[in-house]
Amino acid sequence: MRALTASVVALSLSLAAGCGSSVGGSSGSGTGTISLWARDSDQSFIKSIVDTYNASQKDVQIKLTIIPAANFVQKFGAAAATGSAPDVAAIDLVYVPYFALKGTLEDLTTRSKELNYMDKLTPSHLRLGKYEDKLYALPFSAEASVLYYNKDLFTKAGLDPNKPPKTYEEVKAAAQKIRALGKDYYGYYFSGACGGCLIFAAMPYLWAAGGDLLQGEGSNAKPIIATSPGVKEGLTFFKDMWDSGVVLPGAKSDSGANFNGPFQSGKVGMYGAGAFAAGTLASDKKLNFDITPLPGKAAGQTGSFAGGDEIAIPTGSKNKDAAWKFIKWATDVEAQTALGKLGPVPVRTDVASGTYAKQSPYNVLLAKEMIEGKTVYSTHYNDLINSNNGPWVQMFQQAVFAGDVNGAIQKGQQQFEQILATQQ
Repeated sequence: MRALTASVVALSLSLAAGCGSSVGGSSGSGTGTISLWARDSDQSFIKSIVDTYNASQKDVQIKLTIIPAANFVQKFGAAAATGSAPDVAAIDLVYVPYFALKGTLEDLTTRSKELNYMDKLTPSHLRLGKYEDKLYALPFSAEASVLYYNKDLFTKAGLDPNKPPKTYEEVKAAAQKIRALGKDYYGYYFSGACGGCLIFAAMPYLWAAGGDLLQGEGSNAKPIIATSPGVKEGLTFFKDMWDSGVVLPGAKSDSGANFNGPFQSGKVGMYGAGAFAAGTLASDKKLNFDITPLPGKAAGQTGSFAGGDEIAIPTGSKNKDAAWKFIKWATDVEAQTALGKLGPVPVRTDVASGTYAKQSPYNVLLAKEMIEGKTVYSTHYNDLINSNNGPWVQMFQQAVFAGDVNGAIQKGQQQFEQILATQQ
């Protein structure tokens, strides 16, 4: 996930919020061709899902438009402001609370009562689809972050490849042994200047230790960085890794462009990634790898970021009934089973732990971590978390690379408070 121009997004959404009567539109006939917008990061599966739907339907057809992920929020906000929003949108789940706050998404609370499988949709995704007790989006596709490790490097370093690390200390010890293999080998990697990457691959370590950044939701959200011991423990873990020299030096300035490369090279022992990496690495057949939960300070503690997309009906949709028909299909067993064969983790917990888990030994863990995973809920997610110049990245960099954990935590707390205070 990349940073966006907050002022442009805010302007677009404030315009949309002021146009409620003109963008509401009619429910439509429930038939015909409707438009769907999705991010280009969904290209590995979205076209196939749309083709499957179109081939199985007579009354409703989908016209798919792919939007660059870096521009999606800005483009969607502008479309909502001008009444040109699509009929359906697949939105990065972290932005749904913001769009709901600004009035650009249709309230699906009543429609959702038609679904007899709401209790089978992943909890974290459902939470992100709600704002002030109303439902504005449903889960569509999912991700889960886990620890990938190179089994051949483990063996070469004298580690048991069938006993992956389960605590901070075991990760550090394994990384040090892999680093000792030679100057070209490193024990660990992360993209240290990328807000989206760090919240996905580093924040689970803090969650696993009981830490968190925010408490509460919407206008009631309060930063708890300075009072959450797990935050300090997690940041100290990464600082210790950096100080010991087991992390490839390029991590400090990597804004996400090199997220997968070092591990794929075969010269890095471990990194945090999602289901998307399992398919790529397995098909590449160059690495003997496995996955395990991202651990906390003590054995038994684990954490995962439950990412992915929500699917919603913009308030400017011209055919909301047809859009709802697609959403019902997209969240039911047929579509979720098909989606699980294309890379993402299904958001249906029964499908994820059933047919999806049986497809690959990796899928068992990915399904479990997705179901149990967490997601940061904030109506100001971009400014707090996703911006590469935001307080989350600044706090991580000050703590890990500058070595000032306590100072970073205090500054992070203050910056979170300031942003939330000025944007209520």
